[in-house]
Amino acid sequence: MLAVFESILPVFAIIVLGFLLRRFNFVEASKWQVVDELCFWILFPSLLASTLINTDLSTIEFDKILMVLLGMIVTISAFMLALYPFFRNVMNLRRPQYTTLFQTVTRWHGFIAMALVLKFFGEPGLAVIAVAFVALVPALQLVNVTVLSVFSEEYKFSYFNVLKQISRNPILWGCVVGMVVNFANIPVWDPVLTFLDLLGRAALGISLLALGAGLSLRAALKPSPVVGVAVVGKLILVPLIMFGFAVLFGVTGDALIILMISAGVPTAMNGYVLAKKMGGDAELYASIATVQTAISFFTLPLIILLARWWVGA
Repeated sequence: MLAVFESILPVFAIIVLGFLLRRFNFVEASKWQVVDELCFWILFPSLLASTLINTDLSTIEFDKILMVLLGMIVTISAFMLALYPFFRNVMNLRRPQYTTLFQTVTRWHGFIAMALVLKFFGEPGLAVIAVAFVALVPALQLVNVTVLSVFSEEYKFSYFNVLKQISRNPILWGCVVGMVVNFANIPVWDPVLTFLDLLGRAALGISLLALGAGLSLRAALKPSPVVGVAVVGKLILVPLIMFGFAVLFGVTGDALIILMISAGVPTAMNGYVLAKKMGGDAELYASIATVQTAISFFTLPLIILLARWWVGA
């Protein structure tokens, strides 16, 4: 257990550093917005494109892993939608609060997952996490934008608006470019690969700092049952669903552990921006993301230990 904690500690230490830099105004708030934009538009897509181009997907059971990921997305999304009457009538959630709850339960912070996978498995582990990005990024963007559009009190739903929001996601385009080049065996000039690789290396550390800077201790300290539901849903229910589909489709070994890491990470901060743009409750999103990130420091080691025990590692 101690060894697992020590392995994830550097990742969370960077997140805490980002929080402290923002908290003590070492880096001004306006500059963090520039960092977020840089990560979203340049560094993240470069990292994903570089990873997918260089990854040998023939070394993994691509079809099985893809089915596990899609099964998890469909199940947790359907579950959250089915519970909407309960959230509305029993918990008295307004639509903005519900869409934020939906987002924070279904989204994942893929770059925390990638950092942990690199720590535990090195470069060979990137094949599975690359498939996770390919499956989760477009599917979750589609589901969440649709839910925000349908339930928004100020954003008019249309299929055109949904598709426009999805098509503008540069992270999605990074996945698309990487997959097309990989599957089509398109040769890429070596300086271009080096260029993408150098940008990609900057992405993980900077993104973790930006995540920490975006956390809100003040919002997290406000008691709310919605936060508790989001924590249980994201950090417990989603890993259980992922595990169930992994067993169902016969995924074992390192691939199962990596899938469980992907399921156990907290929600992504890009949903906060989407909540602000499309009528969600952005303050609640910040609160949930902060609490999930803090608690995942303790739940992730347990998930990893249980997954390793299951596969006999």
